[in-house]
Amino acid sequence: MKQQTLKEAFSIKGKGLHTGLEIEATFLPAPENHGYKIQRVDLEGQPVIDALAENVVATNRGTVIARGDARVSTIEHAMAALYAAGIDNCLIQVNAPEMPILDGSARLYCENIARVGLEEQKAEKDYYIVKQKIEVRDDTSGSSIVVLPDEDFSIDTMVQFDSPVLNNQFATLENMNDFADEIASSRTFVFVREIEPLVKANLIKGGDLDNAIVIYDSPMQQAELDHIADMMNVPHRNVNEFGYVNDGPLSVENEPARHKLMDVIGDIALIGRPLKGKVIATRPGHSINTTFSKQIRKEIKRQDIQAPVYNPNVAPIMDNNRIRELLPHRYPFLLVDKIIERGENYIVGVKNVTVNEPFFQGHFPQEPVMPGVLLIEAMAQTGGLLVLGAVDEPERYSTYFMKIDNVKFRQKVVPGDTLLFHISFMTPLRRGCAVMKGYVFVGEKIVAECEFMAQIVKNK
Repeated sequence: MKQQTLKEAFSIKGKGLHTGLEIEATFLPAPENHGYKIQRVDLEGQPVIDALAENVVATNRGTVIARGDARVSTIEHAMAALYAAGIDNCLIQVNAPEMPILDGSARLYCENIARVGLEEQKAEKDYYIVKQKIEVRDDTSGSSIVVLPDEDFSIDTMVQFDSPVLNNQFATLENMNDFADEIASSRTFVFVREIEPLVKANLIKGGDLDNAIVIYDSPMQQAELDHIADMMNVPHRNVNEFGYVNDGPLSVENEPARHKLMDVIGDIALIGRPLKGKVIATRPGHSINTTFSKQIRKEIKRQDIQAPVYNPNVAPIMDNNRIRELLPHRYPFLLVDKIIERGENYIVGVKNVTVNEPFFQGHFPQEPVMPGVLLIEAMAQTGGLLVLGAVDEPERYSTYFMKIDNVKFRQKVVPGDTLLFHISFMTPLRRGCAVMKGYVFVGEKIVAECEFMAQIVKNK
């Protein structure tokens, strides 16, 4: 899968939920590996904020990111629309400290994305693949995010409120292609009993019955209801029974749960990579959502690249026989057993290390350790197979080392280890030369890494 950006820019204007300001947000195409960034064009220097979980500074009635004094709030609906559309790179320019609330949903964002279309880029998508159960829990609120391994992204959301109107609801999204039709139009919601505290907190200055579902579920005097209506600058209403105050009905019965699902997606987008896993969100909110995203961001920063997924039951794309047709190496110096994955710019190889390796006789008899230079050699051989894939008639070429840089050995390799080699181009192949980055994994841990240059030469 390739990265994607917008085919052309689009702008959206609307009121800010909390500031009440008239706001314009412009969504622009961005280059490969740019990610999501938001630029405050109304501030001096027009600072840019990376839309990443570590930049989240508040989660009260919306997700807020900041860089220094520059802040942008209520970003979750726009983030969800970009993420669900499969967009990896986008610059958003906004002229206020928040995104416009529009109708309280992501519908207009999705419609404009569909209108301008997407453009495929050359770089590969960099997924975060969930390989074991991840759980984040808040025992005080009863909120939790559980993510299980899965081949794609899907999400189940369960909400529960102490309310006779909105008690238990459930929403699910199995395929992100259905987001625009099933989830995007679900509006944000607020309980009447919450409005006065929010107003006193200097929030929801732009809130009205056009951009939120308002739920009346706790008895109030008519005078109190009129006071709240005056604070929000909306018409007085005579509410004789519990229910939804808005003129129009809910778009679907579980619209609030679907909106919460959308919020989860918008906050997961702050991981900075598309996620492959099954998300189960119970009583979610921006606090627990962004706590989960921050945890994944810490893992990403700890180790730049995830270990490749290796399923020994799946047939390799290149077995040892094919490798020997392409590489001149033979026993005891052929150090790649098979190739299990290959893209335009990367390759993944496997070597099973056994106690019968000849180098263990002298390195070392009492404590067998695979020599580091052979780990580099194995990476180079795997990189050679990557380079040979870029030429016609690869059997007529050989690859040679030219330079090795930034070598790091992090952990011993011993008999019984299965090595996974991930090699990728750092620069395009030019004049027969390629600069590559190589990693060696045992399990989920990097045991060695280096950068190297190789040259491809036609055999005489």
